[in-house]
Amino acid sequence: MRIVVTGASGNVGTALLRTLDGEEVVGLARRPPANPLVRWVAADLGTTSASVLREVFADADAVVHLAWAISPAADDPPMTRTNEVGTKAVLDAVAATGVPRLVVASSIAAYQPAPRWTPIGEDWAIGGIAASAYSQSKVRLERQLDEFAAANPGVALARLRPCGIAQREAAGEFARWLFSPLLPLGALGRVPLPLWSGLRLQLVHADDVAEAIRLVLAREATGAFNLASPEVLDGPRLAGLIGGFRVPVPRSVLQQAARLSWLGGLQPLHPGWLALADQAPLADISRARDVLSWEPRHSSAETLRELLDGWAERAGNANPPLAPPPSGLRSRLTGLRFGRPIRQG
Repeated sequence: MRIVVTGASGNVGTALLRTLDGEEVVGLARRPPANPLVRWVAADLGTTSASVLREVFADADAVVHLAWAISPAADDPPMTRTNEVGTKAVLDAVAATGVPRLVVASSIAAYQPAPRWTPIGEDWAIGGIAASAYSQSKVRLERQLDEFAAANPGVALARLRPCGIAQREAAGEFARWLFSPLLPLGALGRVPLPLWSGLRLQLVHADDVAEAIRLVLAREATGAFNLASPEVLDGPRLAGLIGGFRVPVPRSVLQQAARLSWLGGLQPLHPGWLALADQAPLADISRARDVLSWEPRHSSAETLRELLDGWAERAGNANPPLAPPPSGLRSRLTGLRFGRPIRQG
């Protein structure tokens, strides 16, 4: 197969390139890495001309759309340019060139809140979490896909709705998203962990998501697929895995502290991420099991341990999005923006 992958240098993209070894893959990225096994095309989907995308998509057997701005730095392109404008450009190019198969990464975050401990299937209502910009962007993606499917019934469309995706090589990316530059990663496991009551977390390994994409392509599957490890981690279990001691704190207090420190440029995590962590539903993966014969090889705990090991070892790779976390106080402090947010909100 000739497969075009947008966002091929990111967390899921790198795992997918490993999984599709042997296929003819064209990778699109805003900052292409040096990887001789893949034909790379430098493309900012929000600004790249339609003719360039049509040329790349011509004669493709499938397009896998992974490019997404999740928590971009303040001086990166605006989220809407990458996510909404970029997705429209991809969908328009797929339709114009007659690509027969399209796989798009959506998210469990697109669903409306559900009963806290009840996993939901793909028929749960789309609506998102109002306080989360990421969640609402995935809702808009789902609406774009609905419109595309109605206008292009001949394109076999599959949409994946994973929970949080992690791997060892994404340690630097997650560190830049989650932690203040003032906090050395070596301090994890020795500091208090402020976690609210009722917190629960599902994770899925990037390699397991990549395998689901491979199965979708191989089986010509269509429709929506939830992807997650069935294992759910609660606050005490998270604290035990990380190694610190849990301090119960109301989420409202944490969100206010996150808001003030985010606005002040002291840490990168917008408070909307806490709302998403609290309200995002748990995923039932029965359809992926039944239709794709997909089963995650990594539990939520194993995926988290791998990410923790990545932080301890300052793991990463040569792809710019997955660069290792900075080491040393001076290099970390360059990430501070006193009085201005570090990351877009």
